[in-house]
Amino acid sequence: MTAPDLEPVIRLAAKGDGVTASGRHVAGAVPGDLVDANGAITPGAHHVAPPCRHFGVCGGCQLQHADEAALADFVTGRVVFAARGQGLEAGAVLPVHLSPPHTRRRAGLHGLRTAKGAVLGYREGGSHRIVDLAECTVLAPALAALIGPLRSFVAAYGPKAMVGIDLTLADQGVEANFSHFPLEGLGPTEAALDFARDQGLARLTVDQGYGPETVWEPEPVTVTLGGVPVGLPPGAFLQATRDAEARMAADAADWLAGARVVADLFAGLGTFAFGLREGRKVLAVEAERAAHLACKAAGTRAGGQVLALHRDLFRSPLQPEELNRFDAVLLDPPRAGARAQVAGIARSTLSRVVYVSCNPSSWARDAAVLAEAGFGLAKLRAVGQFRWSTHVELVSLFER
Repeated sequence: MTAPDLEPVIRLAAKGDGVTASGRHVAGAVPGDLVDANGAITPGAHHVAPPCRHFGVCGGCQLQHADEAALADFVTGRVVFAARGQGLEAGAVLPVHLSPPHTRRRAGLHGLRTAKGAVLGYREGGSHRIVDLAECTVLAPALAALIGPLRSFVAAYGPKAMVGIDLTLADQGVEANFSHFPLEGLGPTEAALDFARDQGLARLTVDQGYGPETVWEPEPVTVTLGGVPVGLPPGAFLQATRDAEARMAADAADWLAGARVVADLFAGLGTFAFGLREGRKVLAVEAERAAHLACKAAGTRAGGQVLALHRDLFRSPLQPEELNRFDAVLLDPPRAGARAQVAGIARSTLSRVVYVSCNPSSWARDAAVLAEAGFGLAKLRAVGQFRWSTHVELVSLFER
C-alpha cells in the first residue's frame, strides 16, 4: 500500500474512537495515526503503549493508548465543542487538569466465587463478565492493595452470585461496602470482622438487601473538605480524585472573590461549600438526607459560616426572589443537569454563577439558557479526573 492510501486520524470521538478526515471511526486509533482501507493502524507520535495489562478488555479505561497531549486535547475538546454546539465561546479556556495515575479514591468492583476460587475486578467493556484484576493503574495504592485480599475473601465466603464491592478512601483509611453479600451465620460474620481488622479498614458495611449496615468502624469515618473533617455516610458521593477536587474548589474560590453570601446548590457533603467559607456565608443546599446532615453537623463545628438546607432542587428549585438574596451561586448537579434551577437563576438578578458539571452535554444545554438571559461564559476549564476514560468534567464561570 502506498502512502496516499493511508488516511490520517485527526481527532478522538466522544467514545474514544479515532476519527479520520473523511469521518471514518477507527477503534484503537489516536490523532497522528495512519489508517489503511482495512482499518490497520500505523501508530503516530501520540500513540503509546498502554500501561495496564488489562487494557482493551477491561471496561474501565478507553484511552490508555493516547499520550498526555492527546488526552489533554480530547478532554478540552469535549468541553469546548459542547459549548460551541450551543453557540457559546468562552472568554478564557484555562489549561486542562488531568488527574495523575494511581490517584482514584473511589472504585466499584465486582466479585464472583468460582470453582477455582474467585474473580474480582471491573466488568469487560459491553459485557457482564468480570476482568480478574492483577493491577489497576488508576487506583490509589491503598485501594489497589486490597484487590488480592478481597479476592481471597470472596473465594472463601462469597455467595454463588455476583457481589458488589465499593471502596472509598477516607481520612481514616479505606471504607468497603459489600452489596448482595449475605453473611449467614457466626463464622462468616467473624471472618468479615477479622478481614476488616487485618486490612486496617476504616469501615466495613454489608448490604444484604436492606441498605448498608455497619459491621466495623473503630472510629467515626470522615473526609476532609476545604480543611474541615466531614462525617462520611456509607456510600456517600465524593469527587473521584483529591487533586481534581482541589483544582475545581480553587477555581470556584478565585472566581467568587468578593461575594459575601453564596448559595452552593446540589452541595452534597459540602465539597465546595467548606472551601468557600472563609470571609463569607455559604448556604449548602442538598436533597440527600445523610449528606445534608453530615454537612450540617460539620458546618456547626466549623464555626457556622456554612449553613445547610435540606431541599430537593429538582422538585423545588430556589425561586428568583430567593436567589436574589445571594451575591453569587455555585451549582454542581448530577449528570442530568439542572434545567429547573437554571431557569430560576436566569430569571433572578444574580450576576455571577459558577457551574461545575460531570456532563458537558447537559451543562451546554443549561449554559444556553444562561446565555439567553444575558450571561457570558467568562471562564472554562476541562477536568479529566477519570484518567484514560471518556468521562469528562468541567468547571465554568458565567457573568452578566
